[in-house]
Amino acid sequence: MIGAGLTPTLTFLYQRLEQLLDHGGAPEPDPTVPAELTGTLALPLQADAARLAQHERDLTSLRDGLNVYYRGDAPVATTDDALLRTLGRVRTLLEDIYGQRLTFAGEQRPTSGPFVRQETERVQGEQIGMDADAIEGNASVEQKTHTVERGSTNIGMRARRIGGLPPV
Repeated sequence: MIGAGLTPTLTFLYQRLEQLLDHGGAPEPDPTVPAELTGTLALPLQADAARLAQHERDLTSLRDGLNVYYRGDAPVATTDDALLRTLGRVRTLLEDIYGQRLTFAGEQRPTSGPFVRQETERVQGEQIGMDADAIEGNASVEQKTHTVERGSTNIGMRARRIGGLPPV
């Protein structure tokens, strides 16, 4: 969230807040993605309903705080530490709700894309971190599992093509 990319970053994050809060987390098939976003988002953006409910009060408060910037009533500047902290908090919550990393140009972090974090004491049956027919961009799974019961399965990722170009 650096330099000239700050305004499009603010716009993108604020619009996700509005979408979640005003439309109850309905899938968002075609959000306007700024050029500053690195990587590829898995679309539609799909909110985890339980996480949205868990964070709804914070999201509302953050949207209220960003409203003056989004409307243009306050300058959007990289020197505004309060704005940068607020945008960082918004991003953290959106990443948790959408299960996707949101990375912008100039940042030293993995590129945008879906991720799964699972911490499980005991797997009985089947646990899958990610299962998709196609993921076009960066995707990652982090699993911490203590015990996988006999006859059970723990799969980090299973997909028919994760990234790269489609087969010729």
